[in-house]
Amino acid sequence: MDELATATGIPRVLANLLVQRGIDTYDEVSRFFSPKLSDLHDPFLMKDMEKAVRRVDEAVTRGQKIMVYGDYDVDGTTAVALVYIFLRQMGMEELLFYIPDRYTEGYGISKLGVDYAKKNGVDLIIALDCGIKAVEKVAYANQLGIDFIICDHHLPGEEIPAAVAVLDPKQPGDDYPFDELSGCGVGFKLVQGYCQYKGIPFESIVGLLDLVVVSTAADIVPLVGENRILAHYGLKKLNEKPRKGLQSIIKICGLEGHKITIDDIVFKIGPRINAAGRMAVDREEDMSAPSGGHAAVNLLVERNEDLADEFGIFIDSSNQARKSIDRSVTQEAHDYIRSHPEYAMMKSTVIYNPKWMKGIVGIVASRLIETYYRPTVVLTMSNGFVTGSARSVPGFDLYQAVESCADLLENFGGHMYAAGLTMKPENIEAFMHRFNEYVEQNIDPNMLIPQVEIDSELLFSDITPSFRATLEAFQPFGPGNTAPVFVTRGVSNRGDAKLVGAEKEHLRMDLTQKQKPNTTIAAIAFQQPAYLEWIRSGRPVDVCYTVVENHYRGKTTPQLRIKDIKIVR
Repeated sequence: MDELATATGIPRVLANLLVQRGIDTYDEVSRFFSPKLSDLHDPFLMKDMEKAVRRVDEAVTRGQKIMVYGDYDVDGTTAVALVYIFLRQMGMEELLFYIPDRYTEGYGISKLGVDYAKKNGVDLIIALDCGIKAVEKVAYANQLGIDFIICDHHLPGEEIPAAVAVLDPKQPGDDYPFDELSGCGVGFKLVQGYCQYKGIPFESIVGLLDLVVVSTAADIVPLVGENRILAHYGLKKLNEKPRKGLQSIIKICGLEGHKITIDDIVFKIGPRINAAGRMAVDREEDMSAPSGGHAAVNLLVERNEDLADEFGIFIDSSNQARKSIDRSVTQEAHDYIRSHPEYAMMKSTVIYNPKWMKGIVGIVASRLIETYYRPTVVLTMSNGFVTGSARSVPGFDLYQAVESCADLLENFGGHMYAAGLTMKPENIEAFMHRFNEYVEQNIDPNMLIPQVEIDSELLFSDITPSFRATLEAFQPFGPGNTAPVFVTRGVSNRGDAKLVGAEKEHLRMDLTQKQKPNTTIAAIAFQQPAYLEWIRSGRPVDVCYTVVENHYRGKTTPQLRIKDIKIVR
């Protein structure tokens, strides 16, 4: 570690962080701090890539009609937008896109979607962020004379659909070097492969990376390897010249003029794009009418600034409505759990209400974990079936827990920390029992205790401009490359701490470490109002935190984002 610090000239504390991340040579440090697009993997290392690009080229050359099909969440809609925009750039005129409705069709490839393609004379469907388990729907499309290319990143089932090509690094027999791409990331590899096949300069698709980084951040895939490269250049595009639709959301979020980070995408940009697909759309008279997610793609592909702003306003209003509903449902869920004492004895939460909106149950599951901190499934009723979303705590494989109940389910999908599932109403009680039994038998009790992992102890005086500049180069932060958490002991406030926020739920303060040289730094502790009186009294505390940049009136200063506070008695 000392040798690495000397060789690279970076602070010893940060050199230690690199070593913890498995980066312990000068060359590895150079690649980490200076990601290069030239280090992206050859797309033809992915199974079926040649088949995929040849079929796309056939469609382009022969003027066949292509329908780009994707899921209704951020990953799906950005993936659809990316491939649609690229094909439009290639001069494709016979082109349309389709987003299934969450309420009438559900997740993945739907029969309604395939019928829509047939009705509109589609020759080829390119499915993004879904399709790896759509064996029956792809077979149905084949019967209708419609070809499929699947671009997915989810775990496959026992049988792979009989598509012209299946691009999914997680499928058996695929030796692609990186299997943690988002769905949009797999779509980008298809586009990259097509360009390589046709001799189109790679520079012509770099502009699509703002869509890739939005999907990568919002879908919570690891920000390592190829994802780190794509995210690095995607953030560059997002900050310098985002497409019109993303620019409209950036303005609505109040991020214009600020340096946009992964956190901004996760907490501000992504939820707004997601909201369109979460809200129900009245399609009773015309089931082929655009779904809510359709509006998100319209936003992302729009080239006219005024129209993009209109789409942005509509999507923001959807987000406001979504927030109101999820607050109400979350409170109902809390009330139900507290009125049933048996939940206190369980190591999981499975809760059902047929009246809850399907589009917000995943958000509610995440909210419940914040309070009860255990694997959670929130269920509702949709189209005669019980359907819902599951979320997990760090370290526990939720997908395996859901899979253990497979015989009770009509379908399910997801990954370690999030899953979706559907079952018949008569199976609810059996599922609740079986799921909780699996969690009881397989979860480590320590996983049920919220923990903050600390990377290093730090003095406030260590947080110099040079330290901050090097720490900034660690970005983009996310799974696999989380923002370093530091601890500083025995700090205090001079009495000016105060509560801020709409409901006075956040604690803002200046903290001083009385150790030569005395150093004072601004800090914010979200959702920690209980510490106000102790801190304002000037009594000491230990704090663990991440270091962020605070931008205010053109001035950038360091700010501590407090993760936890420990009273020193």
